[in-house]
Formats: sequence, structure tokens, C-alpha cells
Amino acid sequence: MKRFLFSLFCISLFVSCNSTKETPVLNTPKPHTSPYNSTSNYWQQHVNYKMEIDMDVNTYQYKGKQTLVYTNNSPDVLNNVFYHLYFNAFQPGSEMDVRSLTIADPDPRVGDRISKLQPNEIGYIKVNSLKQNGVAVNYETVGTVLEVDLATPIKPGDSVTFTMDFDGQVPLQIRRSGRNNEEGVALSMTQWYPKLAEYDFEGWHADPYIGREFHGVWGDFDVKLTIDKNYTVGGTGYLQNPNEIGHGYETTEVKPVKGDKLTWHFKAPNVHDFTWAADPDYIHDTAQVPNGPLLHFFYKNTLSNETKDLWKKMQPKAVELMQYFSEHIGTYPYKQYSIIQGGDGGMEYACAP
Repeated sequence: MKRFLFSLFCISLFVSCNSTKETPVLNTPKPHTSPYNSTSNYWQQHVNYKMEIDMDVNTYQYKGKQTLVYTNNSPDVLNNVFYHLYFNAFQPGSEMDVRSLTIADPDPRVGDRISKLQPNEIGYIKVNSLKQNGVAVNYETVGTVLEVDLATPIKPGDSVTFTMDFDGQVPLQIRRSGRNNEEGVALSMTQWYPKLAEYDFEGWHADPYIGREFHGVWGDFDVKLTIDKNYTVGGTGYLQNPNEIGHGYETTEVKPVKGDKLTWHFKAPNVHDFTWAADPDYIHDTAQVPNGPLLHFFYKNTLSNETKDLWKKMQPKAVELMQYFSEHIGTYPYKQYSIIQGGDGGMEYACAP
């Protein structure tokens, strides 16, 4: 039992559109010294996101508005930027699909499943408009990457604001993200929004998504998610309106909300990604780490009694492990940490594995 609980926690700890031609976007190496050779040369880009998302849980489609403030801390003038559109990988004929069908050792969780997706089962992110400081820019979708020609180059030290409208569809859960996984979790939302690619001393990391690791720009997220009021949401960052939402977050009595939806407002400081999961059958428990973060646990009420009992037994062990890690590895830098049933295994995301 102890071995099972430890393994379960360790897994949870690391859970944490124009043209559509399919050609890879290559990095553009820069002749800068690696920051590992000289810390005096180190720099890091910065981005702040504000997003408003409206999710339809019947069609699994959503609409989004994104305002992004990007600061160029590099010594280079940037004439282009790139966004990741990860959900586009979950379409028949995508690079991820072709790779899985042709390599000698494909991920068995993927196999030929992407090739069999129907139009209402695929994933996509479609950018409808994009502006730089209020000026429309030219852009092109190349598989899972959005290539953007800037209206004005971004000089070293400058900050610019990008505004975007986009539509998305959540794919059937195949790898990491998606809807209706094998355990019945409705929405496991990772890599779900247009995400600005990283630019560092090696250049742009606008790599096509094939289900492998990824690189992100650090910054602050301010996300408003509107969704069916019966769904409980666990995600990155701190819920700003717990006493309007309820669902186990409230500290006072929650007044009934008119209408069919609730708007969840999360803020997450200094993270490199934003993830969330939602299900109408989630149980939401909490446990406080002494002198540490508040732990949140989200798991389905439809699990067997034995499995739900294991989730209960894991919670004090999670507190102990968080204390151990903070003492021997380093203090956890955020005020909350969520362990969420979803996806297809363990994955690392800020505040919400």
C-alpha cells in the first residue's frame, strides 16, 4: 500500500488557421555564448497573458480572446514571432499522425488513433485575427505552428502587445490533452491555447508538436474561463472569485448563480504554462501543508470505493512529501498545488499536475 501511494503521488507530482501546409519550422541558431558558460550574458524573454475563454461542453468547442504583452530581453531585433497551436497535431495527416504511423517504435498510446479521428473528434486551434500594438499582421498556419510577420520589428528591451481572437476544438484524448479519457474525465486541458514560442540564445524554438517535450516563455497568466456551472475546475494559479464559484473553493456561503454557466477567474504569477481540467463528477478535497501551500485534489466520484479510498489516503502522504521536498530540495514557490485525475499519465505543469 505504501509503495502504491508513493508511486501514485510521484506520478501526480509530475503530471503537474489560414494555410495548413505541413512543413517543420526550424530553429535559427544565434552566435551568442551559452548562458551556462557565462551568467553575465544571461537573458530571458518574458510574456504576460490575459485570456477570456468560453467553453461549450456539448460540442467541446471554445472561443478565446487573448492579449499578450511580450518583452524582448534579448540583444537581437526580432522580425518574426511564432506561436504553438498544439491541438492541430490531433488531425489525420498531421506530422504527429504520420510520424506515429511510420516510425519503428511508435508510442502505443497514439498508434493509428489520430488517423481515425472524425471531424467532430479532431483537435484544432484556428486564429481568426492577430494584431501587434493595434496593427493587423500577416500570419500563416504551418501545421502546429503559427508564423507571424511583424508589423514593426521588436528591438532589444522593447515590449509589444499582441491581441488575438481564436477558436478551438478539444480532441478525443489521445496523448496528454483532450476530452473523455479512458477514466472518463471530461476535459484535460493542456497545450490548449495559442502559446508564444520561446526565443533564447539558440534562437526560436518553434518546433512542430509530435507529442514530445516542449519549451515555454515564463510570465504571468490572467485567465477567465466560462463553462457549464456543474463542472468543477482545477487549474494553474489562484482562483480569484472562490465565493462566487463554490465547488469546494468557497470560504463563505455561495449565492446561487443565474444562468447555465460560471466564469472562473485564475491568476498565476511567474509560470511557463497554464493548464486546467474540468469534470461534473469531480470530488474536490484540500489539505494544508504546514508553512507551505494548500494542496487541492480532484478525482472522479464515479471511481470505485477502493480507488476513492486510496485518493483519501494519499492526501496526508502528499503533505508529508511536499514538506520533505521543500526541506531537502527547495521551498515550493507557489501558494497552491493541485493533484488532478486526468490526461493519460504524469506530466509537468505549473501548480497543477
